[in-house]
Amino acid sequence: MSKKVHVRTGDTVIVINGKDRGRKGKVLQVSPSEGKVIVEKVNIATKHVKPRTAQEPGGLVKAEAALYADKVQLVCPKCGRPTRVGHVIENGKKLRVCKKPDCQAHFE
Repeated sequence: MSKKVHVRTGDTVIVINGKDRGRKGKVLQVSPSEGKVIVEKVNIATKHVKPRTAQEPGGLVKAEAALYADKVQLVCPKCGRPTRVGHVIENGKKLRVCKKPDCQAHFE
């Protein structure tokens, strides 16, 4: 069963819920099957890493962890505000649109 996620890789989003509320970042990875996204510099988790070779260092590594896509909202590139996403069909292509009434900008 395929699930839809309202953001794509490369979108700028803002976290609307949880410990990182209000932080902006770029979407690095989207997992529609799990309904999760990985956002740059958000939801940092510490992992214990064992060195694989003698030259590679081990220890504690900080990395972005996945969070539910429901917790992020797309930021409009034109008006810079968090917005819901609408869809418009132009020239046979389905485009995403900013839902703010004074903006109505198209996303790529």
